[in-house]
Amino acid sequence: MKTTSSADLAARLRQVVTRLNRRLRVSSLGEISPAQASMLASIELLEGPTLGDLANAEQIQPPSVTRLVKGLQDAGLIAQKTDESDRRATRVGITPRGKKALSEIRERKTQFLHSKLSDLSPKELQEVEKMIVLLEGLLGE
Repeated sequence: MKTTSSADLAARLRQVVTRLNRRLRVSSLGEISPAQASMLASIELLEGPTLGDLANAEQIQPPSVTRLVKGLQDAGLIAQKTDESDRRATRVGITPRGKKALSEIRERKTQFLHSKLSDLSPKELQEVEKMIVLLEGLLGE
């Protein structure tokens, strides 16, 4: 059996993770764009971020944040409000409709993966579980 270098493994892992992420996005988004879905998840995670917080979290420029926030607000998925302690700042919060949309996206992603995993043998599922533990370790989780 040929030994694979860690650089080769890193390249293969990147390719597989990228393709899997793409398939998850395609199978789950519904009526919002991948950028909007990512922004919605960041808003939920950050709990009332400013537009600057979102730009940092999403690693995008402020004009892009403004455009995405407007689209999400127009869809009723988020709401903006003035920061109580700094009237110049605007904070963004997820609405009940936004929470429902995010929950549905996550559920569709889980269903997609479940359908793929249901074809595996018990031994293969154990291997997947080991792989998940290893990946979580790589991420420091």
